[in-house]
Amino acid sequence: MEPQNSISSLGLTFNDVLLLPGYSDFTRAEIDLSTNLTRKIKLRIPFVSSPMDTVTEHKLAIALAEIGGIGIIHRNLPISQQVRQVEKVKNAHSKISQQSKLPVGAAIGSSPGFEERVKALVKAGTDVLLIDSAHGYTKFEIDTITYIKTHYPKMEVIAGNIATYEGAKALISAGADALRVGMGPGSICTTRIISGMGVPQITAIRETAKAAKATGTPIIADGGITYSGDMVKALAAGASTLMMGEFFASTEESSGKKKLLPPSRVPQRFKSILTNGKKFVFKEYRAMGSESAMKKGAKVKSEDEFHGKNYKDRTLIAEGVEALVIVRGTVAEVIELALGGVKSGFYYIGAKNILELHKKAHFIQITQQSLVESHPHDILITNPGKSYM
Repeated sequence: MEPQNSISSLGLTFNDVLLLPGYSDFTRAEIDLSTNLTRKIKLRIPFVSSPMDTVTEHKLAIALAEIGGIGIIHRNLPISQQVRQVEKVKNAHSKISQQSKLPVGAAIGSSPGFEERVKALVKAGTDVLLIDSAHGYTKFEIDTITYIKTHYPKMEVIAGNIATYEGAKALISAGADALRVGMGPGSICTTRIISGMGVPQITAIRETAKAAKATGTPIIADGGITYSGDMVKALAAGASTLMMGEFFASTEESSGKKKLLPPSRVPQRFKSILTNGKKFVFKEYRAMGSESAMKKGAKVKSEDEFHGKNYKDRTLIAEGVEALVIVRGTVAEVIELALGGVKSGFYYIGAKNILELHKKAHFIQITQQSLVESHPHDILITNPGKSYM
């Protein structure tokens, strides 16, 4: 029998496109990267750390907020410990001034019992709640948004993850203040391979941004970013902020455990980074849908599910891997490098801020050979530099 479905369109991701250069009449120093995380929360830079247990706890959230971004504390913790993480961020500058309290977000789930976590996090002073689900276009997430907006109408809510126009419309209608976009693009995510489902990230951002335009709901591009050029492409496609896991996992302040590796086990492209004596410093980095993360969730009773699966299932079907990432520096150092590349992109395009980028950016689709040409080629690289690795 012939299937009733069809191939609807071409899906594009970061390596499938380039941005056309435009006219510039300003310097890089004049570029303003301030943006909205949600309708009400503003950031000085468009960087958000992912709510993963090897990425965001209080140390990273403080360092990122001090620079102008925001960290989202992960939910793979008992409620009391997650609250304590939030309080550490909020109290970091309290001795200086109550007005100087740093912004911080916290992740919650949408399974039964989430209400207790929400209540505790609101009381702790969380600025924004992120409903952390691999599939946000569900009745459960819509009900969670409705609950929060009914009981805590002033609380900002980030909803997701989604990747389609229809999903975006549904969550906006439910009351979401920002949308987290990305289903399967992350470096440690296997959702697309395990489930066969997904939307390439440029297409996902563009489709959800179309749905969000009428209400001015900000888009958070989550996952798939490798280089600063990808950051520019994500913003140009319609995102207001960038959520990253691996990028922040590779910092000194991330919550992953450090591991030392001898040079013989380190890929050549990492060897331009300074070593700790004769060994290279890596950190553990794992998907929240990996086996070990889900087992930890069951142990600490962080809620009953993730990726739509019950933590108590006899067989856990992982949709992510466990890995190591090289430590590239502090949060401040890696962001300084990235912002330099982002500002270069804005300058080439002729956009002084993110709103101008949304209006002026024009994509062209490229071939595989164009991608090869875009990278250094036909040479033996002796030092790639920290911004290219």
